Parts: sequence; structure tokens; C-alpha cells
Amino acid sequence: MGAGHSHAHLGHAEPTPQALAARKKANWILAAILIPLTLLTLAAMVLMWPSGNKEGITLASPYAAAPGVTFDTGKIQRVVVGSCTDGAAQQGQATGDTTAQAPQPGSDCTFAYTEPDKGGSPVKVVINPDVAKSHGVKAGDNIRYLNLSKAQGASGGQGTPAYVFVDFVRTLPIIFLAVLYAVVVIAVARWRGLRAIIGLVGAYAVLVSFLLPGLVEGKPPLLLALVGSTVIMIGVLYFAHGFSARTSTALLGTMFGLAITALLAAWATDAANLAGVGSHDAATLTNISDNISISGIILCGLIISGLGVLNDVTITQSSAVWELWELAPETSARQLFASAMRIGRDHIASTVYTIAFAYAGAALPILIIVMLYERPLGDALTSAELSEEVIRTLVGSVGLVLAVPVTTLIAVLVVKATGVKSAGQARVSGTRPAPAAGATPAVDPATGAADTQDDGGPAGNTETAPETRRGRRAAVRG
Repeated sequence: MGAGHSHAHLGHAEPTPQALAARKKANWILAAILIPLTLLTLAAMVLMWPSGNKEGITLASPYAAAPGVTFDTGKIQRVVVGSCTDGAAQQGQATGDTTAQAPQPGSDCTFAYTEPDKGGSPVKVVINPDVAKSHGVKAGDNIRYLNLSKAQGASGGQGTPAYVFVDFVRTLPIIFLAVLYAVVVIAVARWRGLRAIIGLVGAYAVLVSFLLPGLVEGKPPLLLALVGSTVIMIGVLYFAHGFSARTSTALLGTMFGLAITALLAAWATDAANLAGVGSHDAATLTNISDNISISGIILCGLIISGLGVLNDVTITQSSAVWELWELAPETSARQLFASAMRIGRDHIASTVYTIAFAYAGAALPILIIVMLYERPLGDALTSAELSEEVIRTLVGSVGLVLAVPVTTLIAVLVVKATGVKSAGQARVSGTRPAPAAGATPAVDPATGAADTQDDGGPAGNTETAPETRRGRRAAVRG
């Protein structure tokens, strides 16, 4: 008599032997693919690990010939404008700034009377003309300046500045933003957000200890970028999202997108002749060591710059497939793929905008110069100044777009294999087995009507839905 109203938590039922076998098989397939790839990547990382030898590296220091030169910090007390002769030109020579121009006779210079942090009387610091014109300085600013007062031959000539502005001290604002970022991420994402931040620190450790020294020593840039990026993604994904079939699926899609991006970046760097010439930083690196390849650095930059967005797309697609399946376990593989791809297409569109606007924001000074010179659009986009950003956008976008269907397909196959429903789970998904032949449907005592609702309760009662959903998740994860 009450058989039709059993309210047992069927979402926590033990999986059937068929479900366990399918889940075990899918996990073994994922492990058979990812474990060899991980071991191969780690082996390549060990073989390519930089030696740390700095032989052949020549760092031309503009202060090497001036004993007694120091970098000091202080707070500006007041700012004055006075006449100057050749102080700005000598300032540029002292700081290594070859773009500094000598002021015209009778022109004015900006001076900041600064109280040194180490104590003593205020000193008169010469402010760079470009800084004084574009940003300016004011009382209360913390600055770093070059102290030439005790340097041999640095302050003997008339008009030669003894204290030269170098940069602003930005420690406190950056620390404040970093703390605010960490608090917001942890408050919203909780432990997963904390793990993501720790993973980000680990990613930068790989970048600083492996990728950058490897480029300096002349390691193969394509292989270096692939190995370093793969190690970063393995660590970040599993550390932030945990070990699961869902994370492994996202990792496979990320590796696929990374491979496509690397191949396109290698081809584009050579075909478009991205040499990085004309850049002040590139010229400096070229003079530091003969082993440094500017085109190799550009190639690595093309690959690394798309890692974050690629990871975002793949983990979102993998999670979308799992969530869709948990809401409708009866969905066929074709329908599940189509539904997830509709989400993926929206994500692709927004991500393409994200990449394009991010690079456009970084290249705003160049874009303004191009606009002022009124160059044709085609010439501007293919110029040495903009071609690298354009290619970076296109290469990264192609890799992440192709990663979406691949990740979705892998996720559908895995979730269908590991998500075979356990015995009795049909009622959890909202469908109830048909009554046996001759059986009388259960009657609701309050209404006298036949009870055709699922075992979750009367129509409109969603009180047990969260438990049901958690039960399905537990069944999927095993």
C-alpha cells in the first residue's frame, strides 16, 4: 500500500556494477593519456632546466664608472620651477636615458626638494622633463632618486645635478591592491579562490626559475614555452579544482589548445618576420648576450599570453557539460554536446572581445601615434609597432576557439561513461518507473487524485532538490 511513496534518498544509492565498470574504464583512459604526458613534460623540464651560468652575459651599467653612486628614496616636501642650462641632458646621461633632450637656453626645469628616508637635510632633485610634463610631481610623493653627490667626477661641473629623479615608489599602492584582490577572490570563491592564488604564485615561480633563464641561455623557445606552459597548467588546474574527471577533461582540452597555439605562433613568428627590431628593450637584450633571440622571446610571449583565457574556456566548458548532465541525466550525448556548445559559442564571442580589448589597451600609445600620423589602416596593422599585437590576438583566439569543441566532446564522452546511473536513480532524475501490470496507482489522501509526481514530493515541492543534485554529484564522482 505505501510502496509507491518510498522517500528513500535514492541519489545516494550504490552504483550498479555496470556503472562502476564504465567509470573505472573512463578514469583509466584519462589516466593512460595524462600520466605519460605529464611524465614526459616533467622529464623534458628536467633536461632543459637552466644551468644558471651567466657566462657571456654583459650587463652594461651606466654607474659602473662612478664609484659612490647610490639609489636613495625620500618624500617630496615642495616643488619649484627654475632656470636650467644643460642639467637635463646631463641628467639623461646619468640615468642612461638616451631620449632625454637638453632644454633650450632660458627654459625652466622642475626641482623637487626631497627629504631623504635615511635622514638628513632636504636635497634638490631634478625631475625628468617628460615626467614633469606628462604626470608631474607634487608634495607628498615618494620618489627614488640617484645620489651623485659623492660620485667621483659626477658633481664637479657647473650645472651638473647631484640628485636625479629615477622613479616613483609604488610599494604601498601595489600592496594594497594585491591584498584587496586576494580578499575579494577568497571571499567570493573561498577555498578554491585561495588555492587559485597559491597556484598563480607557483605559476610565476615556474616562469621566473625556468622560462626566463632558459630564454637567456638560448634554449629552444618553442619547446621551452610548451613545456613550461604545460607544467603551469597541470599544477594550476589540479591545485585549484582538485583531482577529478572534470578537471582532467579540462586539462586535455587545454593541452590541445596549447598545441594549436604553439604551432600557429611558431609559423606566424617566421612568416610575419617578427624580429622585435626598433624596440629599446629588444636592443638592450641583444647587447646583453648573443644567446638571446628576440624572435624566440616573441614566440614564447605569443604562447604564454593566451594561457589564462585558454584555461578559462576549457574549465568552463567541462563544468558546463557536467552541470547540464546533472540537471538532465537522460539527455543523449548528441543533445548534451549541442547544449554545451551553445554555452561555448557565447563564451567564445565574449572571450575574443576580451583578448582584443586587452591588447588594444596595452597598445594605446602606439595606436594614438598611428592615428596622429593618419597612416592607412592596412599599413598600421601590419607595421612593426602593431603586427605583434595583432598576431598575438589572432593566434590566441584560434587556439581557444578550437579548444572549445574538443573540450566539450571529451567532456561528453567522459560524463556519459562515468555517469551511468545507478539502480533506482531514474526516480532521482524526475522519472518514475511505470507501475506493474494490474497495479493500482497510489492515491493522494488529501485530494483523492492519483499521485503521478516523482518521489521528491508533490508538484512544486523542490525541498529535496538540493539533496538530489548532491546525490547525483556524489554518484558521478564515486
